[in-house]
Amino acid sequence: MTRVASLYLPQLPIERLRRLERPAKLPEAPSAPSQSRFLATPIYAGDDDPGACSVPRGGGWRPGARWARDNAPSAKPTQAEIDALPAHQRPTMREMGRRSEAADHPFRAMPPDEGAPGYAGAPQMAVPAWGRPMILIERVGQKEMVTAACPQANELGLHPGMAAAHARALVTDLDVRDAEPDQDRAMLDRLALHAVGHWTPTASVAAPDGLWLDITGATHLFGGEERFCRRLLRFLGRLGFTATIAIAGTPGAAHALARFAGTAITILPPGTETDAIADLPLVALRLTQDALVVAARFGLERVADLYPMPRGPLAKRLGIATVTRLDQARGLAAEPIVPVVPFELPRVERRLLEPIGTAEAIGQVIADLVDDMVGVLQTRGLGLRAAVLFCLRVDGDEQRIGLGTARATRDARHLTRMLTMRIERIDPGLGIEAMTLTAPRVEDLAPASLSTILADDSRLPDIAPLVDQLAGRAGNAALFRLGSEESDVPERAVRRADVMATPLGWPAWKRPVRLLRRPELLTNVVALLPDHPPRRFVWRGSTYRIVAGDGPERIHGEWWRRPGEMWAVRDYFRVEAEGGERFWLFRRGDGVDAPTGDLSWYMHGLFG
Repeated sequence: MTRVASLYLPQLPIERLRRLERPAKLPEAPSAPSQSRFLATPIYAGDDDPGACSVPRGGGWRPGARWARDNAPSAKPTQAEIDALPAHQRPTMREMGRRSEAADHPFRAMPPDEGAPGYAGAPQMAVPAWGRPMILIERVGQKEMVTAACPQANELGLHPGMAAAHARALVTDLDVRDAEPDQDRAMLDRLALHAVGHWTPTASVAAPDGLWLDITGATHLFGGEERFCRRLLRFLGRLGFTATIAIAGTPGAAHALARFAGTAITILPPGTETDAIADLPLVALRLTQDALVVAARFGLERVADLYPMPRGPLAKRLGIATVTRLDQARGLAAEPIVPVVPFELPRVERRLLEPIGTAEAIGQVIADLVDDMVGVLQTRGLGLRAAVLFCLRVDGDEQRIGLGTARATRDARHLTRMLTMRIERIDPGLGIEAMTLTAPRVEDLAPASLSTILADDSRLPDIAPLVDQLAGRAGNAALFRLGSEESDVPERAVRRADVMATPLGWPAWKRPVRLLRRPELLTNVVALLPDHPPRRFVWRGSTYRIVAGDGPERIHGEWWRRPGEMWAVRDYFRVEAEGGERFWLFRRGDGVDAPTGDLSWYMHGLFG
């Protein structure tokens, strides 16, 4: 069951700038108590002196409190108190009980007597720069347009999409700055990378103001989906960002609910996406502007208005993209999330002047790509563990081959030889016009001291190049080495290990080169009990006569694994037949006590 969280940051451009400029603590401004009616000064979590007040720190109004009855401010502020406020925070004349007021020309500069900071005779109030209404503008064609506005500017009638000149005319004391979409995208990328490292393995940027998080199977680590959402919003709040989050079964539904549900946290039960988005506006489906205009012309306003419409006429009037978005939001069509990669993949590319199709030409381009890749890896101090070669043909088809290395390497000669061995898997078709080499898996590879290598006579030869060549011919699954396991029973003491793994050591007892997967029963065994090897036996239809033997080596069963091995005993013998064959066989039981075994003989290995 897929669960996708959509994170929406509506004020990302504004709050990013304010986060860079916000001081550690607001400076104190000399003001009368009655100014709190008009000037709201925020108190930060680090402010331990909010003023003389009996209000509990948790907030809330308590009837009869001292601050509500003692020294209560007058019902009507004085003119001096009003003059001390900035122009955009002063009450209108109608609020002061006057019928009309004179309106100045909007483009005329504010006179000194209006209390603007910095003019002669104006009260010196410490108002931070980010406390003014702020808008971000961007040049579109021949005029400047508002791209973002803070909540304070929205209350004054400013909104994205309006002309910057109109915004300046409506509000004179306005903080106008240039929009920085690249910096906003960089902030989203940083948040996405942080999400990959702390919240979920799959995160994607939902430009220009949000993220997608694939939280399938990850929320239990945070105590459930609701606690995950609260924790995420608290984290963003500490960074200075306002956000809403929605969790649904599809990325489209989560995206729509995060922006239009009207609540900070929305958690949708699985399978209810169709009903949940029915009352949302059509813009929640991420439709194009042309589709929205046509939908408004037909009177389609909500998502539910599209449900009863036939697919054919709907696609003809609003476009096939509208049908796709609707199906993706309802879960009828897949919408993959392209995750961010925590690091930049090493990548080199060669675009050819003319298409190539011969093995020699492809091999030459591969050699050039490998040289470029080795330079990139050496600059970043990395070694290649896996590589993928993409070949773009002139007909648009893409051929790809991959390889893996047993150890991190930057050996250009070795990598070129490995890729050249796979040229036969490439179908050039009518010709290859571009080739790209990427390294999806890399590891740190620090340079080794040459003096240390020369002085170490006991240094073992590096078999990684040999392993890579054998794996390229026989496959990775065909190469392995045997490793030891802590067990007394021989078939349990050997395990299959990686070909480049370091052996942990072997016991001091002699063991056969080839150990059978399961011991095989011997028949017609002639042996002298209790401590002598057999003199003759039949194995796989052949009779063997023993000329020499050594043993026994007694091995007891592992009683802690299963009760049947409590008294089990095996006596192992190394024997040599007349033909020179050397075997490793054992007898069940010690030849004295019946519970130790039934005295049957088994073949377990061959010495070569």
